Amino acid sequence: MAQYELNEKLLGNNQREKKRNRQLIFIGILLFFTVIVFLLSVSIGSVNIGLENVIKIFVGGNIENSTYKPIVMNIRLPRALATVIGGACLAISGLLLQIFFRNPIVEPYVLGVSSGATLFVGIVVLGGYTFGLKYVTPMFLFGGAFIGSMTVMLIVVFATKKVKNITTLLIIGIMAGFICSAMTSILVAFADKEKITGYLMWTMGSFSGFSWTQVKYLYLIGTPFIAITFMISKPLNAMLFGEKYAISMGLNIKVFRIIIVLISSVLTAVITAFAGPISFIGLAVPHMVRITFATSDNKILIPAVIISGAFMMCVCDLGARMLLSPIELPLGAITSLIGAPIVLYLLLRKENAL
Repeated sequence: MAQYELNEKLLGNNQREKKRNRQLIFIGILLFFTVIVFLLSVSIGSVNIGLENVIKIFVGGNIENSTYKPIVMNIRLPRALATVIGGACLAISGLLLQIFFRNPIVEPYVLGVSSGATLFVGIVVLGGYTFGLKYVTPMFLFGGAFIGSMTVMLIVVFATKKVKNITTLLIIGIMAGFICSAMTSILVAFADKEKITGYLMWTMGSFSGFSWTQVKYLYLIGTPFIAITFMISKPLNAMLFGEKYAISMGLNIKVFRIIIVLISSVLTAVITAFAGPISFIGLAVPHMVRITFATSDNKILIPAVIISGAFMMCVCDLGARMLLSPIELPLGAITSLIGAPIVLYLLLRKENAL
C-alpha cells in the first residue's frame, strides 16, 4: 500500500514537472514571436527597411541608405519600445485587478480607472493651457493620471466593503467611468479650442510620435512595478484560496491590498498619461494566458502575461499603422477588434471541451 502511494506521488510529480516544462517552453516561444513582431514594427512602415538593415543599425554596422538610421533610432525604435512596456503594464494591471476582485472580467478600463486617469490628464493638459502653461512636463502628465486612477480605484475599493455583489460592484466602476467621461466632456467644452484636437486624438490611444524622453519615463516608472509583481507571486497565489487562507499563511491582507491597488494604479496611469486610454489589453491578455496555459499559478501567469501583453500590443500597434496606411487607426479600436474575437474563441473552445 505504501509503495502504491509512493508510485502515485512520483507519477503526480512527474506530470506536474512535464506540465511546467511545457509551460516554460511555450513562454519561450511567446518571447521569440514577440521579438519577431518587435523587429517587424521597426522594419515596416511608409519606408520599408529590411530586417538585415535594422539589425545592422542596432549593432552599429554600415548600411546602404543613410536615411534609415534616423528613421529607426528617432521614430520607430522609441515607438516599438513604448508598445512593449505599454502592453506589459496594462496586461499585468488587468491580472492584478482580476485577482484582487476575484473576477475575470475586470480591468482598468471596465472599472473606470482609465477614465479617471483620462479626466485628470485632461485637467492637467487643457486646464494647464487655459491658465497659461506653455508646456506640460511628462511628470505632470503622469502625476495627473496617477491621481485620477487612484481616486477611482479607491472609490471602487471602498465600494467593495459596502457591496458584496460583484455585478453591482462592476456597475459602480462603470458608472464612475461614465462620470469621469462626462466631466472630461465638460472640460473640453471650456478648453482652448486650439488644444482640443490634440487632446481628442490622445483620447483615442496611440504610441505615435513617442520620444526617447517619454520612453525613458515609461521604463523608469513601469519596470520597477512590474518587477514587484514577480516578488508578490506567492502571496497572490495565496489570495486565490481566499482571505482566510492567506491570513493563515501570515499575509497582512490590508497592506497587501494597498500594494495591489498601488501597483495597478501606477501601471495604468503611466501608460494612460503618455499613450491615452487603451482598452481590452488588461482584460483579454490574462484571459488568453489562463486558458492557453491551463493554470492559475501566478509564478507562470505573471511572466506569460507580461510577454503576451507586449506581443499583443505590438501586433495591434502594427495593425493600427499598416491596415489603412498612410492613415493610422485608433489603437483602442484595434485592440478591441483583435482581442475580443480571440477571447470569445478561447472561451467557446473551453466550453466545448467540458
